[in-house]
Amino acid sequence: MTTDANAPWLIVGLGNPGPGYAANRHNVGFMVADLLAERIGGSFKRAPKAQAQVLEGRIGPPGPASRRVILAKPMSYMNLSGGPVTALRDFYKVPVANIVAIHDELDIDYGMLRLKLGGGDNGHNGLKSMTKAMGPDYHRVRFGIGRPPGRMQVADFVLKDFSSAERKELGYFVDRAADAVEALAIDGLERAQSTYNS
Repeated sequence: MTTDANAPWLIVGLGNPGPGYAANRHNVGFMVADLLAERIGGSFKRAPKAQAQVLEGRIGPPGPASRRVILAKPMSYMNLSGGPVTALRDFYKVPVANIVAIHDELDIDYGMLRLKLGGGDNGHNGLKSMTKAMGPDYHRVRFGIGRPPGRMQVADFVLKDFSSAERKELGYFVDRAADAVEALAIDGLERAQSTYNS
């Protein structure tokens, strides 16, 4: 699937709004989006016509290789992410192939990344909502959080904060995920996969 080089990219960090959720495993998409916002040098503001916070800017080297991006954090809850993302897609006229969802992934070891285009939702409520709203043909940056220990329920695990051991490396892994998002938008999926898929 080719992407229009001049079309903007809509980069969506998935998470739940509010301070009570901020450090949860389920909110790693927000963490990556916040770091990308820092790199762009701006701050999120309320989106026009969508229940989301957005930041418009450019990533990549100055000149023709840079990409116009809209960073977004839906302010609905995770399982309603599709509504805000679709509203942003329509408002900014972003092709679905230029949409990236950054999300936590249970089936990948902690800190590992996998980039892909399309596919199933693997039980992830944010992806389920996005796919229901606009089909599956958007990019995903999947951030591994591993499986819950023992008999802990998945819902309890993803809504808990990263452990103290995990937090020691979290900054490094979030930084790497932000690099992967930039590489995806600038260099394309295959090159980004060859560098970051672990």
